Amino acid sequence: MFKTLVSILLICLVAVGAHAGPARASQTNDDAASKIQKKVARIGIGEKAKVTVKMKSGTKIKGFIAQAGANDFTVRNKQTGDVTSILYSDVLKVEDNRGLSRTKNLALGIGLGVAAFIAVGALIFASSEH
Repeated sequence: MFKTLVSILLICLVAVGAHAGPARASQTNDDAASKIQKKVARIGIGEKAKVTVKMKSGTKIKGFIAQAGANDFTVRNKQTGDVTSILYSDVLKVEDNRGLSRTKNLALGIGLGVAAFIAVGALIFASSEH
């Protein structure tokens, strides 16, 4: 009797676990597509909206966002003129290629200033010992 009860319980747990798995995966895909859509909207459209799109298939598409819709967006390669329509669900990652942000420029400037200060200090220290 106990073995039968444990077997039925295990069968129910396996059945519930198998049923719940695909629903979570579908929800995760929808969340990822939604995040990609929001990032594309934040970058904007036009020739200044340069991006590199990494697809789930492993290919990369470079260009600028020419158009953005509810289910897909269009990337145009400025050099070749090729236009590619991309579904949000097919995208792994969208990288913004508009250049360095203000924070990165500030960090770069501070880093160069500190390096110059250290170099001048080392030169003064080296020349004062002789």
